[in-house]
Amino acid sequence: MSRDSAPKLLVTGGLGFIGTVTVRQALSAGWSVRVLDSLRTDVHACEPDTVSEFERSGVEVLIGDVRDSEAVAASLDGVDAVCHLAAKVGLGVDIGDAPDYVASNSLGTAVLLSAMRDRAITRLCLASSMVVYGEGLYDDGGSLVQPPQRRADDLEAGQFEPRSERTGIPLPPVLITEDQPCDPRNTYAATKLEQELLAREWARSTGGHAALLRYHNVYGPGMPQGTPYAGVASLFRSALERGEAPRVFEDGKQRRDFIHVADIASANLAALNWCRTSIPGTVRAFNIGSGTVRSIGEFATALAAAMSGPAPRITGEYRLGDVRHITAASDRARNELGWMPRIPFQGGVAQFARETMRKRVSDR
Repeated sequence: MSRDSAPKLLVTGGLGFIGTVTVRQALSAGWSVRVLDSLRTDVHACEPDTVSEFERSGVEVLIGDVRDSEAVAASLDGVDAVCHLAAKVGLGVDIGDAPDYVASNSLGTAVLLSAMRDRAITRLCLASSMVVYGEGLYDDGGSLVQPPQRRADDLEAGQFEPRSERTGIPLPPVLITEDQPCDPRNTYAATKLEQELLAREWARSTGGHAALLRYHNVYGPGMPQGTPYAGVASLFRSALERGEAPRVFEDGKQRRDFIHVADIASANLAALNWCRTSIPGTVRAFNIGSGTVRSIGEFATALAAAMSGPAPRITGEYRLGDVRHITAASDRARNELGWMPRIPFQGGVAQFARETMRKRVSDR
């Protein structure tokens, strides 16, 4: 199939960490690709080599903001499907970030969905996040519960595990499924849930198809560095490059599901294919994780070993917006999307240790 006759995919945030890998995989899968990216320096800076690579590959690169209705309208001309990755990510600094999160994530999504409606574009893959769940899922004597937010005085005393409101005993965590009610506990999480709700309304009112992909902890080459909005893997890698021990908050036993960016990109494409065959008006959430539980301390230790760096330092520090344990049951994605992660943990960490990250904005 020639590129001119191929279905056209718009990737918002297509010059970002996940976006660049998604664009490359989409090209390999036969899509014609257009990118819309604002190149916000607090999210990621411009990678001129990536822009040149994309343009040589026939990717149309548009610089614009998803909050700008004119830029969005131009980006949607001739488009068959949208992979919406553009967002301000991370826990943020403090409540002063809230207006920017809401504008970037919630308003930007609303502008995009409105324009998609006007052009009768019906296929959407939305980058959501496991943060919409809030605290993870726990077994309280045979009943599954999501405990309330941890108290500052408990965290200050080093009591990090959520406790049963019934017995006061620390609760054992279990895998969380997509049917669990959402309970966002910071500004970023609230805006990711709002994106999902907007997508649901768009699909209901237009007959569109929306796959809501709740990514778990994504890592891999091309992560941004030098920004407070980067993920923990980026922070650990940056510390090790400076010859410093990674600082691990709490006791390092927080449970997560670390998944390689290449597997996230393949999930995006599987979701777009699912949209093509699903019933009009269908909206479905999918956990996208590796299926293997790791602690944050375990990830830091593996990365330090791969980089021959100093062992992690457990600091006991905490952030009130953090959750203790959140790990995914990703069976739905495997069964319904036909998707499987391919990058094993040790191999993925070893690759992440040796391949490049995005340069700091200040280094440009």
